[in-house]
Amino acid sequence: MKKFSAIVATAALVLSLTACGGASDAGTPATDASNTGVDAAADNTADAGDATVNTDTTDDGAQNVDADADMEGVMTYAEYAAADVDTEVTVITYVQDKQGWWENEGVGNATFYTQDKDGAYFLYNMPCSQEDYDAMVPGTKIKVTGFKSEWSGEVEIVDATYEILGGDTYVATAADVTDKISDNDALAAYMNQYVTFTGLTVAEREGAAFTYGWDGSKSQGDDIYFNLADAEGNVYTFVVESYLRGADTDTYKAVEAFNVGDTVDVTGFMYWYEGPQVHVTIATVK
Repeated sequence: MKKFSAIVATAALVLSLTACGGASDAGTPATDASNTGVDAAADNTADAGDATVNTDTTDDGAQNVDADADMEGVMTYAEYAAADVDTEVTVITYVQDKQGWWENEGVGNATFYTQDKDGAYFLYNMPCSQEDYDAMVPGTKIKVTGFKSEWSGEVEIVDATYEILGGDTYVATAADVTDKISDNDALAAYMNQYVTFTGLTVAEREGAAFTYGWDGSKSQGDDIYFNLADAEGNVYTFVVESYLRGADTDTYKAVEAFNVGDTVDVTGFMYWYEGPQVHVTIATVK
Protein backbone atom coordinates (compact mmCIF):
# COMPACT_ATOMS: atom_id res chain seq x y z
CA MET A 1 0.00 0.00 0.00
CA LYS A 2 1.36 3.45 0.54
CA LYS A 3 4.65 4.18 2.16
CA PHE A 4 5.21 6.01 5.44
CA SER A 5 8.97 6.60 5.27
CA ALA A 6 11.14 8.92 7.27
CA ILE A 7 11.76 12.49 6.08
CA VAL A 8 14.25 14.88 7.63
CA ALA A 9 13.15 18.46 8.18
CA THR A 10 15.59 20.88 9.82
CA ALA A 11 17.63 17.96 11.17
CA ALA A 12 14.52 16.49 12.82
CA LEU A 13 13.01 13.07 12.24
CA VAL A 14 10.21 13.11 9.75
CA LEU A 15 7.78 10.25 9.26
CA SER A 16 6.09 9.58 5.97
CA LEU A 17 3.09 7.38 5.24
CA THR A 18 2.18 5.20 2.29
CA ALA A 19 -0.37 2.50 1.80
CA CYS A 20 -0.93 -0.84 3.44
CA GLY A 21 1.68 -3.57 3.49
CA GLY A 22 1.29 -4.61 -0.02
CA ALA A 23 -2.42 -3.98 -0.47
CA SER A 24 -2.94 -1.28 -3.09
CA ASP A 25 0.58 -1.36 -4.55
CA ALA A 26 0.71 -5.14 -4.52
CA GLY A 27 -2.56 -6.50 -5.73
CA THR A 28 -5.48 -4.29 -4.77
CA PRO A 29 -7.03 -3.11 -8.04
CA ALA A 30 -6.92 0.56 -8.92
CA THR A 31 -10.29 0.56 -10.60
CA ASP A 32 -12.62 -2.03 -9.11
CA ALA A 33 -12.27 -1.21 -5.41
CA SER A 34 -15.62 -0.01 -4.14
CA ASN A 35 -14.23 2.50 -1.64
CA THR A 36 -16.85 1.38 0.83
CA GLY A 37 -14.83 1.74 4.03
CA VAL A 38 -17.34 2.42 6.79
CA ASP A 39 -17.29 6.10 7.71
CA ALA A 40 -19.29 5.32 10.84
CA ALA A 41 -16.39 3.23 12.07
CA ALA A 42 -14.14 6.27 11.99
CA ASP A 43 -15.96 7.71 14.97
CA ASN A 44 -15.20 4.61 17.07
CA THR A 45 -16.69 6.33 20.09
CA ALA A 46 -17.33 3.33 22.33
CA ASP A 47 -15.35 3.22 25.57
CA ALA A 48 -12.30 1.04 25.03
CA GLY A 49 -12.86 -0.52 28.43
CA ASP A 50 -16.44 -1.62 27.70
CA ALA A 51 -17.95 -4.23 25.43
CA THR A 52 -21.55 -4.19 24.29
CA VAL A 53 -23.12 -7.54 25.01
CA ASN A 54 -25.44 -8.98 22.36
CA THR A 55 -27.41 -12.22 22.21
CA ASP A 56 -24.97 -15.09 21.63
CA THR A 57 -26.00 -16.09 18.14
CA THR A 58 -24.20 -17.01 14.96
CA ASP A 59 -24.20 -14.76 11.92
CA ASP A 60 -27.20 -16.60 10.45
CA GLY A 61 -29.26 -16.03 13.60
CA ALA A 62 -28.94 -19.52 15.09
CA GLN A 63 -28.06 -19.76 18.76
CA ASN A 64 -24.40 -20.46 19.41
CA VAL A 65 -24.62 -23.48 21.71
CA ASP A 66 -20.92 -24.33 21.83
CA ALA A 67 -19.08 -21.16 22.80
CA ASP A 68 -16.11 -23.19 24.09
CA ALA A 69 -15.52 -24.53 20.57
CA ASP A 70 -15.02 -20.96 19.38
CA MET A 71 -12.01 -20.66 21.70
CA GLU A 72 -10.26 -23.82 20.55
CA GLY A 73 -6.68 -23.00 19.51
CA VAL A 74 -7.20 -19.24 19.96
CA MET A 75 -4.14 -17.15 20.87
CA THR A 76 -4.01 -14.19 23.18
CA TYR A 77 -2.57 -11.04 21.64
CA ALA A 78 0.66 -11.63 23.61
CA GLU A 79 0.94 -15.13 22.15
CA TYR A 80 0.29 -13.78 18.68
CA ALA A 81 2.92 -11.06 19.11
CA ALA A 82 5.47 -13.63 20.28
CA ALA A 83 4.77 -16.08 17.44
CA ASP A 84 7.32 -16.38 14.64
CA VAL A 85 6.61 -14.97 11.19
CA ASP A 86 5.02 -17.58 8.89
CA THR A 87 3.42 -19.31 11.88
CA GLU A 88 -0.24 -20.29 11.56
CA VAL A 89 -2.21 -18.18 14.02
CA THR A 90 -5.78 -18.12 15.27
CA VAL A 91 -7.23 -15.07 17.02
CA ILE A 92 -10.58 -13.73 18.06
CA THR A 93 -10.83 -10.05 17.24
CA TYR A 94 -13.33 -7.32 16.41
CA VAL A 95 -13.78 -5.48 13.12
CA GLN A 96 -13.03 -1.76 13.41
CA ASP A 97 -13.04 -0.73 9.75
CA LYS A 98 -12.54 -2.16 6.28
CA GLN A 99 -11.27 -1.23 2.87
CA GLY A 100 -13.37 -1.63 -0.26
CA TRP A 101 -14.54 -5.10 -1.31
CA TRP A 102 -13.27 -6.30 -4.67
CA GLU A 103 -13.00 -9.47 -6.75
CA ASN A 104 -9.85 -11.20 -7.88
CA GLU A 105 -10.48 -13.93 -10.46
CA GLY A 106 -14.01 -14.31 -9.17
CA VAL A 107 -13.06 -14.45 -5.49
CA GLY A 108 -14.17 -11.61 -3.22
CA ASN A 109 -11.54 -9.98 -1.00
CA ALA A 110 -11.25 -7.17 1.50
CA THR A 111 -8.68 -5.82 3.92
CA PHE A 112 -9.86 -5.37 7.51
CA TYR A 113 -8.62 -3.34 10.48
CA THR A 114 -9.44 -5.28 13.67
CA GLN A 115 -8.67 -4.85 17.34
CA ASP A 116 -9.37 -6.19 20.82
CA LYS A 117 -8.61 -4.77 24.26
CA ASP A 118 -4.97 -5.94 24.08
CA GLY A 119 -3.85 -5.22 20.55
CA ALA A 120 -4.74 -5.00 16.88
CA TYR A 121 -4.58 -7.20 13.79
CA PHE A 122 -4.40 -6.19 10.13
CA LEU A 123 -6.13 -8.76 7.93
CA TYR A 124 -4.71 -8.31 4.45
CA ASN A 125 -6.85 -9.28 1.44
CA MET A 126 -8.97 -11.79 3.33
CA PRO A 127 -11.29 -13.73 1.01
CA CYS A 128 -14.92 -13.04 1.87
CA SER A 129 -18.28 -12.86 0.17
CA GLN A 130 -20.00 -9.54 -0.46
CA GLU A 131 -22.73 -10.66 1.97
CA ASP A 132 -20.25 -11.33 4.78
CA TYR A 133 -18.34 -8.14 3.98
CA ASP A 134 -21.54 -6.16 4.43
CA ALA A 135 -22.29 -8.01 7.68
CA MET A 136 -18.88 -7.26 9.22
CA VAL A 137 -19.73 -3.81 10.56
CA PRO A 138 -17.64 -2.08 13.27
CA GLY A 139 -17.69 -4.11 16.47
CA THR A 140 -18.35 -7.47 14.80
CA LYS A 141 -16.63 -10.36 16.58
CA ILE A 142 -14.76 -12.76 14.29
CA LYS A 143 -12.48 -15.75 14.63
CA VAL A 144 -9.60 -15.62 12.16
CA THR A 145 -7.06 -18.27 11.19
CA GLY A 146 -4.20 -17.41 8.88
CA PHE A 147 -0.45 -16.90 8.78
CA LYS A 148 1.47 -14.20 10.57
CA SER A 149 3.40 -12.18 8.01
CA GLU A 150 5.72 -9.19 7.97
CA TRP A 151 6.21 -6.74 5.12
CA SER A 152 8.63 -3.82 5.51
CA GLY A 153 8.06 -3.90 9.26
CA GLU A 154 4.28 -4.29 9.15
CA VAL A 155 2.95 -7.35 10.99
CA GLU A 156 -0.25 -8.68 9.47
CA ILE A 157 -2.31 -11.82 8.92
CA VAL A 158 -2.48 -13.22 5.39
CA ASP A 159 -4.16 -16.19 3.68
CA ALA A 160 -6.85 -15.91 6.32
CA THR A 161 -10.17 -17.62 6.82
CA TYR A 162 -12.79 -16.35 9.24
CA GLU A 163 -15.93 -17.17 11.17
CA ILE A 164 -18.40 -14.49 12.22
CA LEU A 165 -19.25 -15.04 15.88
CA GLY A 166 -22.17 -13.97 17.99
CA GLY A 167 -21.82 -12.57 21.47
CA ASP A 168 -20.16 -9.36 22.59
CA THR A 169 -19.05 -6.50 20.36
CA TYR A 170 -16.14 -4.09 20.76
CA VAL A 171 -15.25 -0.74 19.17
CA ALA A 172 -11.95 0.82 20.23
CA THR A 173 -11.44 4.39 21.36
CA ALA A 174 -8.57 6.12 19.55
CA ALA A 175 -5.40 6.29 21.65
CA ASP A 176 -3.83 9.76 21.67
CA VAL A 177 -0.19 9.24 20.66
CA THR A 178 0.66 12.84 19.80
CA ASP A 179 3.47 12.92 22.35
CA LYS A 180 5.05 9.83 20.76
CA ILE A 181 5.03 11.09 17.19
CA SER A 182 8.83 11.22 16.87
CA ASP A 183 9.50 7.95 18.75
CA ASN A 184 9.22 4.95 16.43
CA ASP A 185 9.83 2.46 19.24
CA ALA A 186 6.94 3.91 21.23
CA LEU A 187 4.64 4.00 18.22
CA ALA A 188 5.48 0.38 17.34
CA ALA A 189 3.60 -0.69 20.46
CA TYR A 190 0.45 0.71 18.78
CA MET A 191 0.89 -1.10 15.47
CA ASN A 192 -2.46 -1.45 13.64
CA GLN A 193 -4.34 0.21 16.51
CA TYR A 194 -6.77 3.09 16.21
CA VAL A 195 -4.83 6.26 17.14
CA THR A 196 -5.10 10.02 17.02
CA PHE A 197 -2.71 12.98 16.69
CA THR A 198 -3.87 16.42 17.82
CA GLY A 199 -2.85 20.05 17.36
CA LEU A 200 -0.55 19.62 14.35
CA THR A 201 -0.05 22.29 11.68
CA VAL A 202 -0.51 21.78 7.95
CA ALA A 203 2.88 22.28 6.30
CA GLU A 204 3.67 22.79 2.64
CA ARG A 205 4.01 19.75 0.40
CA GLU A 206 5.21 20.24 -3.18
CA GLY A 207 4.10 23.86 -2.96
CA ALA A 208 0.59 23.02 -1.77
CA ALA A 209 -1.32 21.74 1.26
CA PHE A 210 -1.55 18.19 -0.16
CA THR A 211 -0.74 16.09 -3.21
CA TYR A 212 -2.64 13.40 -5.06
CA GLY A 213 -0.25 10.47 -4.89
CA TRP A 214 3.13 10.36 -3.18
CA ASP A 215 4.83 12.56 -5.74
CA GLY A 216 1.84 14.55 -6.92
CA SER A 217 1.56 12.58 -10.16
CA LYS A 218 -1.92 11.17 -9.45
CA SER A 219 -5.36 12.75 -9.61
CA GLN A 220 -8.47 13.18 -7.51
CA GLY A 221 -9.71 9.80 -6.33
CA ASP A 222 -6.20 8.51 -5.66
CA ASP A 223 -4.52 8.60 -2.26
CA ILE A 224 -3.94 12.04 -0.72
CA TYR A 225 -0.65 12.85 1.03
CA PHE A 226 -0.18 15.81 3.32
CA ASN A 227 2.49 17.12 5.68
CA LEU A 228 1.89 18.12 9.30
CA ALA A 229 4.34 19.84 11.65
CA ASP A 230 4.51 19.49 15.42
CA ALA A 231 5.23 22.29 17.92
CA GLU A 232 8.99 21.84 17.42
CA GLY A 233 8.73 22.23 13.66
CA ASN A 234 9.34 18.57 12.84
CA VAL A 235 7.39 17.60 9.71
CA TYR A 236 5.54 14.33 9.16
CA THR A 237 3.70 12.97 6.13
CA PHE A 238 0.22 11.43 6.44
CA VAL A 239 -2.00 9.69 3.88
CA VAL A 240 -5.68 9.19 3.20
CA GLU A 241 -5.84 5.68 1.76
CA SER A 242 -8.38 5.86 -1.07
CA TYR A 243 -9.58 2.27 -0.60
CA LEU A 244 -10.39 3.14 3.01
CA ARG A 245 -11.74 6.69 2.59
CA GLY A 246 -12.53 7.47 -1.02
CA ALA A 247 -13.11 10.77 -2.79
CA ASP A 248 -16.79 10.83 -1.81
CA THR A 249 -16.09 10.69 1.94
CA ASP A 250 -15.94 13.55 4.44
CA THR A 251 -12.35 12.65 5.33
CA TYR A 252 -11.09 12.93 1.76
CA LYS A 253 -12.94 16.20 1.21
CA ALA A 254 -11.65 17.62 4.51
CA VAL A 255 -8.03 17.11 3.44
CA GLU A 256 -8.76 18.64 0.02
CA ALA A 257 -9.92 21.74 1.94
CA PHE A 258 -6.71 22.03 4.01
CA ASN A 259 -4.70 25.24 3.82
CA VAL A 260 -1.06 25.59 4.81
CA GLY A 261 -0.99 26.87 8.38
CA ASP A 262 -4.25 25.22 9.50
CA THR A 263 -4.19 23.49 12.88
CA VAL A 264 -5.65 20.00 12.58
CA ASP A 265 -6.36 16.74 14.38
CA VAL A 266 -6.09 13.45 12.51
CA THR A 267 -7.21 9.96 13.48
CA GLY A 268 -6.64 6.58 11.84
CA PHE A 269 -4.94 3.20 12.01
CA MET A 270 -1.24 2.79 12.78
CA TYR A 271 0.07 0.88 9.81
CA TRP A 272 3.83 0.38 9.35
CA TYR A 273 6.06 0.73 6.31
CA GLU A 274 9.74 1.15 7.16
CA GLY A 275 8.36 3.10 10.10
CA PRO A 276 4.97 4.27 11.39
CA GLN A 277 2.23 5.03 8.90
CA VAL A 278 -1.29 6.13 9.77
CA HIS A 279 -4.16 5.39 7.41
CA VAL A 280 -6.25 8.47 8.14
CA THR A 281 -10.00 8.09 8.73
CA ILE A 282 -10.82 11.46 10.33
CA ALA A 283 -9.29 14.88 9.58
CA THR A 284 -10.54 17.96 11.38
CA VAL A 285 -9.49 21.60 11.14
CA LYS A 286 -9.56 23.19 14.59
